[in-house]
Amino acid sequence: MINKSAFFFVVGILGMPAFALDVGEYDLIDLSHSYGSDTLYWPTSPSRFERKELAFGETDGGYFYSAFSICTPEHGGTHLDAPLHFSAEGYPTERVPLHNLIGPAIVIDVAEQAEANRNYLLSADDVHAFEDRHGRINPGVIVLLHTGWSQYWPDPNSYLGDDTPGDASKLEFPSYGEDAARLLIEERKIAVLGVDTASADFGKSKDFVVHRIAAARNVSNLENLTNLDKLPPTGFLIIALPMKIEGGSGGPVRVVALVPK
Repeated sequence: MINKSAFFFVVGILGMPAFALDVGEYDLIDLSHSYGSDTLYWPTSPSRFERKELAFGETDGGYFYSAFSICTPEHGGTHLDAPLHFSAEGYPTERVPLHNLIGPAIVIDVAEQAEANRNYLLSADDVHAFEDRHGRINPGVIVLLHTGWSQYWPDPNSYLGDDTPGDASKLEFPSYGEDAARLLIEERKIAVLGVDTASADFGKSKDFVVHRIAAARNVSNLENLTNLDKLPPTGFLIIALPMKIEGGSGGPVRVVALVPK
């Protein structure tokens, strides 16, 4: 009998072996917020998440049936920024390589610093301090920044620092600093930047330099993550598969961590 807790992957043809990833050997941690009426979007977003009922109830045939239509901007809730978001030559959503979105990950924890300063920027010194404790960050790694900010979701004033509709000039929340982003992207050559705030740039940013550094190297961002406090600093995997929007600059994403038991 097939073990239903295992996924089987064929790794070759012509008699080459297959291998199994037994998910029962991992704690599966959902790093995504659900989409609904309280999902947060950038203050200048012209719309929010909408779900409309198309059908719900018993049919003439005597069975239950439900269906809905949904509408959402690409950049809201837990989502991916494709490089095209800030680079005309960057990958659109459907061209982001899968090997960038499925792989080993680390968590850099600055929750204590962010609690003291809601505009805290991860620094290159923070990254070096992490490496002093856990070893050099390898190319292709997915880097997640834990600020503790998901505790404020979905209250817009607490999470974003301001809840004025249509005005993004007063936002305050922590994220990556330019020197840390350059170290991680240009020198360590990581695959993805992720964060549990609304942006890979901090709230007060006016030039979105971290987005621009990332997009120039075809590095994607994962924003509005949650449950990063449940992850170890190293030694786990991430699966982050966005909606495959042709020509998109990003899109909703379900992010799951696989942490060995």
